[in-house]
Amino acid sequence: MILFDEQTAEDLDFKVICNQLIDFCYGDTAKKRFNGLQPLKNLKSADYELSLTNELLRIREEAIRFPRLEFKELLYELKILGKQGAILELESIIKLLDTSILVNDLLRFTQKNNTNFPLLSELIQQAEFTTEIVEAIERILDNKQRVKDNATEELFRIRMSINSTRKQITKNFDIALKRMRAKGYLAETNEGLINDRRVLSIVSSYKRQVKGKILGSSNTGFLTYIEPEETESLNFELEQLLDDERKEIKRIFKVLTDQIQNQYPLIESYQNVLTNLDFIQSKVKYAQLINAVKPALVDESYIEMTNAYHPLLWLKNEEIKKPTLPQTIRMDKFSRMLVISGPNAGGKSITLKTVGLLQLMLQCGLLVPVDSNSKFGWFHYILSDIGDNQSIENELSTYSYRLKRMHFFLRTANKRTLLLLDEFGTGSDPDLGGALAEVFFEKLYTKKSFGVITTHYGNIKLKAAQLSNTLNANMLFNVDTLQPMYKLSIGQPGSSFTFEVATINGIEQEIIDLAKEKVSTTKVEMDKLIAELQREKSNYEIINAQTRLAKIIAEDERKAYELKQQHYEERLQRQQEVMEKNNKYVTSGKKMLQFIDSYESKKGNKNLLAELKKYIAIEKSKLEEIEKQATLKAAVKAKHPKRKQKANTKAEKPILVGTIVRLRESKQVGKVLEINGKEATVAFGNFKTKTQISKLESIS
Repeated sequence: MILFDEQTAEDLDFKVICNQLIDFCYGDTAKKRFNGLQPLKNLKSADYELSLTNELLRIREEAIRFPRLEFKELLYELKILGKQGAILELESIIKLLDTSILVNDLLRFTQKNNTNFPLLSELIQQAEFTTEIVEAIERILDNKQRVKDNATEELFRIRMSINSTRKQITKNFDIALKRMRAKGYLAETNEGLINDRRVLSIVSSYKRQVKGKILGSSNTGFLTYIEPEETESLNFELEQLLDDERKEIKRIFKVLTDQIQNQYPLIESYQNVLTNLDFIQSKVKYAQLINAVKPALVDESYIEMTNAYHPLLWLKNEEIKKPTLPQTIRMDKFSRMLVISGPNAGGKSITLKTVGLLQLMLQCGLLVPVDSNSKFGWFHYILSDIGDNQSIENELSTYSYRLKRMHFFLRTANKRTLLLLDEFGTGSDPDLGGALAEVFFEKLYTKKSFGVITTHYGNIKLKAAQLSNTLNANMLFNVDTLQPMYKLSIGQPGSSFTFEVATINGIEQEIIDLAKEKVSTTKVEMDKLIAELQREKSNYEIINAQTRLAKIIAEDERKAYELKQQHYEERLQRQQEVMEKNNKYVTSGKKMLQFIDSYESKKGNKNLLAELKKYIAIEKSKLEEIEKQATLKAAVKAKHPKRKQKANTKAEKPILVGTIVRLRESKQVGKVLEINGKEATVAFGNFKTKTQISKLESIS
């Protein structure tokens, strides 16, 4: 069972992600699911959810025609249909009509695309295609979703009477209006409308001269509103007819409700299918917003995030048109603890949060912003200790809180645990707190847990260099501009650049020099060494990048040269073929000209004809010989294909465990401690790093 830690969700801003997903939901059911979103039970469930979401994402990205998922939920309608004698109102009937049409459209889509989108098809096919509900409703509703006049014979009779009565009321009222106008009893407004009845606007001083029913007066009392006696009885009759209409419509809806109640399980499936699609569609819309994909999954503790982005940081930077640098991180059982160091505000915490948040999102069935060739494992526990958490209720200080949290980690952690520890060991005396943090680190390491840890403590960096399955990493810092680069570099610890950062923030050099005197020489030299190593590695990466670029340019130029050479050779070949062909025509033409010149108009040409036949026979035999040679060459080529000549390469000394090596184009010399496939773990002094064997050369 996965432990969903609420503190971790808060530390990683997971609830912010959920609230953003809620904004994409169409109905309340999907919103509630996101409001209580938790990690799925196992990798199989997560893979299903991710694949389901990815199918709908493919539909959106490939612009495949798919029914528009806009609907109103049927929770109220299901409640009404579950009661005997209940009657659906017009609004509910329209909702059922629209829903049935939508689900039928979805089912038609699955019939055509079942193979390409099997999981979506399986979900949608939980409902059944039927036109019974649509036909039953359309028998009584017109295109404007009003009850048809001919829904029943009785309703038709009532509505005809209503129309006739209204016409008579209009006629009689117009007669009374004309008469009152002639007598001068009307106000400027002539008439008004009270309770849907037309009334005469009579000057109050004349109200006793007008026969009819007084229905009201103006605020000032100057006007009196009178229903003339010519329409009084007709209005009463109209009210009776309208009441008869309402009763008949209610009876029609009761009959329809009884019919639809027989389809209760089907309507329930409509609700389930559409709310599930609403939930999936919200995840797809969010995935499109943050450029998320479905990575590969493996059922083990493993992380391989290539070009990973923190979604909230990326969205924030997009708003202000600021670039976001992606991070590439790989962790397996041989490198399961990553200790990140470097200056403050250099990106250590955001890197740690990126790992934790993306892993948590994935285990909740959400697509994540990484390259598609990334690979994620599965953790049973995702636990964090990030930020300055204090418990005012329990009167706990930050350090006390962190100790209680660490106690919980030590009891819980195992090889399927991902720990996220920010500013590990801080909150107490640096020496004492650092010593305790080192012991905690060792204990968590022995439990084979995975972890991303940020720290400034030198003893933690050193311990990470000594433990075989732990890697140091640092956030790169431009030592020339004294500005963070927000880029993770794995293999070496980072300097905190305490004094450099102080300098750039305006602290006087005298104060900095005094501070340096109070720090042990060893610590200053250690930090200086780390900074120099970091600078050298940064320079090496720049040179390496320039070399790669130069190789790419050279390769492009080589290909362009080969294409040009091939073009010229083909052109020369064509020209030679044309010349040979033309020469052949010239030679043949000369020969034929000789035959023509030898022709005797009135004499016998027996010898000439014999010579001509001989020439044609020779030319034919030449053509046959050429064809024969071409056929023979093709047969030999097919039987003995040309073998590629292998380029002789100068053999290099093999790199084995214990070999003394150095990084190509660098002066750093180290010793190979371990070889894992194409990677080697190399010790450069007290620090270890993993690098590609191809980047090393043997010097022993």
